[in-house]
Amino acid sequence: MEWKGRRQSSNVEDRRGAGRGRIGGSPFGRGGGIRIPTGGGMRRAGGGLSIGTIIFLVVIYILFRAMGIDLLQVIEGGPVNMPGFEQSDGSQAPRGSAEEEEMKAFMATVLAETEDTWHGIFQANGEEYQEPRLVLFSGAVQSACGFASAASGPFYCPGDRKVYLDMSFFDELARKFDAAGDFAQAYVLAHEVGHHVQNLIGVLPKFNQMRQRMSEGEANQMSIRVELQADCFAGIWGKYTEQKGLLESGDLEEALNAATQIGDDTLQKRMQGYVVPESFNHGTSKQRMTWFKRGFDSGRMSACDTFSGPV
Repeated sequence: MEWKGRRQSSNVEDRRGAGRGRIGGSPFGRGGGIRIPTGGGMRRAGGGLSIGTIIFLVVIYILFRAMGIDLLQVIEGGPVNMPGFEQSDGSQAPRGSAEEEEMKAFMATVLAETEDTWHGIFQANGEEYQEPRLVLFSGAVQSACGFASAASGPFYCPGDRKVYLDMSFFDELARKFDAAGDFAQAYVLAHEVGHHVQNLIGVLPKFNQMRQRMSEGEANQMSIRVELQADCFAGIWGKYTEQKGLLESGDLEEALNAATQIGDDTLQKRMQGYVVPESFNHGTSKQRMTWFKRGFDSGRMSACDTFSGPV
């Protein structure tokens, strides 16, 4: 995919390393802080803190200042990061390896391309597209949908309208699932943005409401239709990318291969040696590839109705 030199989205939060840099509480700032010992049995100075406690606090303060940490900020409950890591508000961007930084730039560029695509489609229908944010994290992350680890894979949270991505997922995609390539990676992000589009047009809220009254089997079947529509929406983005002349030879095949490799049947066969169709909730390899291609071939949202008829 031809992407270098193109616009990068500003809707990127880089939380890589944030969990390792916090002091007190959970890595994501929920409660906690450093407990300050009080001199219960020591002699107090002027009816307040004991002399021993005061000396202890002074020593601790000097030690933390030498480490580049403002202890007063810790006491006040603010976020505290070790030098070199990002603040949760994105004010200091962490630096990874050259490969990681290039991947970050690529993801920001792909996100920008999805913004352009969906702005155009929504405007053509007299509506305004509201852009999602992309959160890059490492290891684990806290979202409005709860706590998640990298093992969960990329996901979209409708509660805060953010896509969450641990970029190490792409290494696993290439090594374990034989789905390497930059357009395969772009497909993953475009799929999650597809869920954001579903959120905006009311598909996700309706599904989440209906799911409360469904059996597990019924919910799985409906989930498949939701996921396949997101694949189709990712295909629409792919079509617009092709029209811009950004696709290189083999790019479409990379995306189709990725869709195939992460089908429920292929994943289950690889992991456990057999498949359980009743447990499918994303769609088979054939279904995922078919619906991505349908979006790519048509470039129209009307072609992505996975809720009418068989899938």
